[in-house]
Amino acid sequence: MDSDMTAVLLDALKRAADAHHLHEAETGTPDADWPAWYAAHMTATLRAAGYRLTAAGAVEETR
Repeated sequence: MDSDMTAVLLDALKRAADAHHLHEAETGTPDADWPAWYAAHMTATLRAAGYRLTAAGAVEETR
């Protein structure tokens, strides 16, 4: 289970990094608030893939 979750989070982080690189290229400026940007992007990516955080803080697959 942990290795599966690690793979899911790694994929979401890599997608966020790629998308953020494009975002900074489009704006032409470094993003000082990049952690919030990454978090929002990863939340949307994981939600679209059917994952959600439970009240206990664990990530569940909802598909």
